[in-house]
Amino acid sequence: MVIFNALGSVFSIVLMISAGYFLSHKGWFDEKTSKLFSKLVCNLAIPCLMISQFTESFDRDKLTNLSAGLFAPFTSMAIGYLIAVVISKVIRVRKGRIGTFRSMFFVSNSIFIGLPVNMALFGEKSIPSVLLYYIANTTFFWTLGAYEISRDGESKNANIFSLDTLKRIISPPLIGFVLGVILVVLNIHLPKFILDTCKYFGNLTTPLAMLFIGITIHSVDLKQFKFSIDMLAILLGRFVVSPMLIFMLCNFSNTPLLTKEVFVIQAAMPVMTNTSIVSKCYNADYEYATVNTIITTILSLLVIPIYMLILS
Repeated sequence: MVIFNALGSVFSIVLMISAGYFLSHKGWFDEKTSKLFSKLVCNLAIPCLMISQFTESFDRDKLTNLSAGLFAPFTSMAIGYLIAVVISKVIRVRKGRIGTFRSMFFVSNSIFIGLPVNMALFGEKSIPSVLLYYIANTTFFWTLGAYEISRDGESKNANIFSLDTLKRIISPPLIGFVLGVILVVLNIHLPKFILDTCKYFGNLTTPLAMLFIGITIHSVDLKQFKFSIDMLAILLGRFVVSPMLIFMLCNFSNTPLLTKEVFVIQAAMPVMTNTSIVSKCYNADYEYATVNTIITTILSLLVIPIYMLILS
């Protein structure tokens, strides 16, 4: 029964993504729509979701117990980065792609795709664990990840410890997360109409994110797809190495079952969407990042049910 419920949740995700793909094919959605949905999810829906979920689901004691769960995601990503460095040298990734390759290998799309997927699979009770993984993921991406990508482009001497790095880490989802924590720690109760508004906007997260993925998949130019050894390595990093690392660390640290399941699914998410955006900003190989982002996003639809079956 657990397996069928898990597969049912995945099918729900596939249907929403398919709707985005079909409506893009019909001309309802285009690149402007994709950018709009992306902004709505990252800047409005997710921050509101953080605030509403934290104030509804937590108190000070629960938050204190939750912080112990940061060990596994931080450690797994640190190890994942070291593995990415070694593999990039072993397979001799082409100059101008090395940093982008490393970033794609060890960092996942934990919030834009990971949060809606986990909510669909496990329900709202998974959100605290999703946020723990997100804290580690966003910290590593906007420090080591962005630094590595910058070395592929113009910013050869980019400083990992800079004000720009700090600004990127402090994103709207993270601000929503911090605000939610502050409200709980200080025991501040917002008026019901504000919490209701946050909840309504937060409920937009999953459908808009899934429609965005459908639009993105529809935009794929198959002519750009050229299979290579480093693409295979990225697939292994995203769908095998990262999930296995977090799984072993969770077993080592006696992580609760739900948190372990969420962490594994988070680690098996596709390449972070922001990789393409950052690559373009630094004049790195933007197309290389985009193709790998889309390919891993498509393949994640096959990988998620496999991991759900294994975890079940």
